[in-house]
Amino acid sequence: MMTHTHEQAMNYVYQQVLQRLLSFFSRAERTALQLMIQRLVVSAGGMDRIGEYKVLAIQSGTRDCCYTLALLRAAQLSIAGRAPATFQLRVATLRTNGASPTALENIHRSCSALFLYDDPRVDVVMVDNREVLPFTHQAPVSDAGRESNRLNLLMIGHRRNWNGPLDLWDDGYLAAGEFHGQICRWDRGVDALVSSDTPRQQKQFMHGLTRAAQKAGLKASNYPESGYEELFARLDELGSDCYREFYPEHAQAEWRPTESFEACRRTTFIDIHDMLVSNLEDRWPLLTDFLGFQPDELAAQLSDDEFVSLSISAHVRGLEACFVHGRTYEAGVAEYVQRALVMMRRKQLPERFCEQATETFGNPTTMSDQRALAAAEAQKSLGLSEAQLVCLLFAPFVESGASLERFLRQCHPGMLVALPDLHRAMQGKPAPEQVLQWMVDVSGLPVNLIGTLYRMGPVAESERPGPEAGDENEHALGLDAGNAASGERSTGR
Repeated sequence: MMTHTHEQAMNYVYQQVLQRLLSFFSRAERTALQLMIQRLVVSAGGMDRIGEYKVLAIQSGTRDCCYTLALLRAAQLSIAGRAPATFQLRVATLRTNGASPTALENIHRSCSALFLYDDPRVDVVMVDNREVLPFTHQAPVSDAGRESNRLNLLMIGHRRNWNGPLDLWDDGYLAAGEFHGQICRWDRGVDALVSSDTPRQQKQFMHGLTRAAQKAGLKASNYPESGYEELFARLDELGSDCYREFYPEHAQAEWRPTESFEACRRTTFIDIHDMLVSNLEDRWPLLTDFLGFQPDELAAQLSDDEFVSLSISAHVRGLEACFVHGRTYEAGVAEYVQRALVMMRRKQLPERFCEQATETFGNPTTMSDQRALAAAEAQKSLGLSEAQLVCLLFAPFVESGASLERFLRQCHPGMLVALPDLHRAMQGKPAPEQVLQWMVDVSGLPVNLIGTLYRMGPVAESERPGPEAGDENEHALGLDAGNAASGERSTGR
């Protein structure tokens, strides 16, 4: 427990933080802050109950996540300055294989600048392989978490028709959904999830969650117009283990520490999108000078999220053109870049970003270097080789290996002779060791999981909730799903 003197000293520090924070706010932002405080107090049931109220902010290191966190901290400290108690805050991050060091640094710098780490009214936590831990930005994803994330991405990715779109980041939606559901029940739970996502982004996330749940073999009713108000009802419908159809019982880690999870969730959703009154340019001083935020400018403008890798997305389009459609790798990347430019111009982004995208991804002279770099990045961050990405594009195992022969003819003609052995192996029957090893190497999956896919059908196209009107370019680019890992997007307002 803090001594009275120490508590006084810390309260002084917190008030200094608040004063400095407010000095970056415009008049409109200060007004919005008062409205946000009012919304939180009403939701808590009055100022006399605010001290027992706990708020969750999901943090993924995007600019809007960091900005929203600054607003919530300003609200928390403002109430503390004029009332006996203030609300408690939980800041939670899901650790994924694709998280950039920049995003993790942004989370750490924001938490440091806002003095969150040592404040007893704040939990700063992360989830790695279903374990809740104190947040540390320098810790890599655990080996077990890395492998689990890799397998989940592959299993969800393989559940499709070979000629249907590959939503490489779809697993992120399911992982984020499960994460939201569980972190709200951990350590006596939270009362409210607060988010500044736009209504369009909320719908996009809910669409993605439904699509991924269907791929995971879960029954998910599709509410076409839903935002995060429907999130917890949807998560209850999906159950606590969203990957249960893929793995044998007890094959995956439990959520832990097990005894720390409440049986029931009481969380509601508080939307503060309407309170983000400033435009992006006005926010930069707060973000960069106060929070120490460092944007990856091109990635931020293109995908609004630091969990999607643009180079891997472009690389996959190049591989698809080359191996599936019999065109050149360069043609696939060029098409990706053209779609990206259409989207950027629709968003009315400055021309310099369009030029930067063209130079980075569309320069034929650097294309072979770009391909090698992207392949190395996919191996390092996702744990997938180029051969395994190509295998994923063909989805050759589902529906009793319906497109296996096509995959072999296109990519591995020397293995056609082993087709009967491959089918036997996937049915769980004995097969030559070198055939089993080839399956593992080319897919990145153990043979028993390939067998699971073999027994599952693909997800019918009619079951897939489609993207919103106007989102087609983003969806085709694989840019609408990067927020998957966080449930948060940065809107560029």
